[in-house]
Amino acid sequence: MTFKEKIYMQFLDLLNEKIDGFQFTLDELSESILNETKSSAGDKHETALTMLQLEQSQVATHLYEAVDQKTIYAQIDLANSNDVATSGSLVKTSKGYFFLSVALPKISIDEKTIFAISPKSPLGEKLMGKKLGDSIEVNGIEHLIESIV
Repeated sequence: MTFKEKIYMQFLDLLNEKIDGFQFTLDELSESILNETKSSAGDKHETALTMLQLEQSQVATHLYEAVDQKTIYAQIDLANSNDVATSGSLVKTSKGYFFLSVALPKISIDEKTIFAISPKSPLGEKLMGKKLGDSIEVNGIEHLIESIV
């Protein structure tokens, strides 16, 4: 397995864990709502039910966003190798490794830190279309592109 494939798989695992976590929370909230509706009526129970439903709605929104992220992520073609940074590229700069995909928490593989960034983020936008040897500046920090895979 290549370094880029390891990165892809670890970020995919992160996305799946994120989705599973939201789904678990949503299931727990649904069960709590069901139990709350079985309770005796009254202002206290109505307030608790409303709060649970609000939280359920917020968690559902996060779940849908995570599923959308995974859909976008699944479209990445690992075999696509360009001399130009595009979506799905692993770009090594003088400041680190950046995987142009979707925004996710940083990971470490083979003692290297990798950041998954969106091509629509400020750094992602500057990296898109750049070639080996190009340099960019974001927030006063200069990045020299050392490799693109």
